[in-house]
Amino acid sequence: MATAKERRRTDPEGRRQAILEAGLIIFAAEGFAAAKLDDIALEAGVAKGTIYLYFRDKQTLFEEIVHGAVSPILARLEDASRQSAFSFDELVSGLFQSFREEILRTNRKEILRLVIREGGRFPEIAKFYHREVVSKGLALIGRAAERAYAVGELSSENLAKFPHLVFAPLLMALVWDGLFSRLDPLDADGLLAAHRDILFGRHKPDGSAS
Repeated sequence: MATAKERRRTDPEGRRQAILEAGLIIFAAEGFAAAKLDDIALEAGVAKGTIYLYFRDKQTLFEEIVHGAVSPILARLEDASRQSAFSFDELVSGLFQSFREEILRTNRKEILRLVIREGGRFPEIAKFYHREVVSKGLALIGRAAERAYAVGELSSENLAKFPHLVFAPLLMALVWDGLFSRLDPLDADGLLAAHRDILFGRHKPDGSAS
């Protein structure tokens, strides 16, 4: 009787998902340049030629991995931003929570690390990630910040002009986790909570953050 893993390999969508998961593992371990489709096929338990049934080349496979990892987060963020019941504070809180649970605490964080590490040598990777992730995230938060400022939720236009300020601690937490976590573990939850207090001007009378 075939195992669940074997049945998955005979199912077209199952094979595609297995290749995507294997691609993330190999890209994270080897980097974009050194990653080989042979190794991805071996990890996925499929023939190398099977990969070409779903993906044109290594670049296309990487792009699909990015879409699968980030698109659901952006879609939820976009949906929340369109609902008047959500404040800008709640929108940022949701973004931070999604980042912690779906990126920082999973192997999806290796995608951005790979872009940081190899984007200079492979500008098409950086260009794609900027177009599909960075620019969309900045535009979404920027528009939401403009609305928040217009209704008085924000006291200045700074976040509308520089939505990068919202994302800055996410990048910092990711880099710190990869470089220094064994030497000096970072309280990412505490960092993001403190950053929200700073963004929204929540301070105690003595000047300390609330």
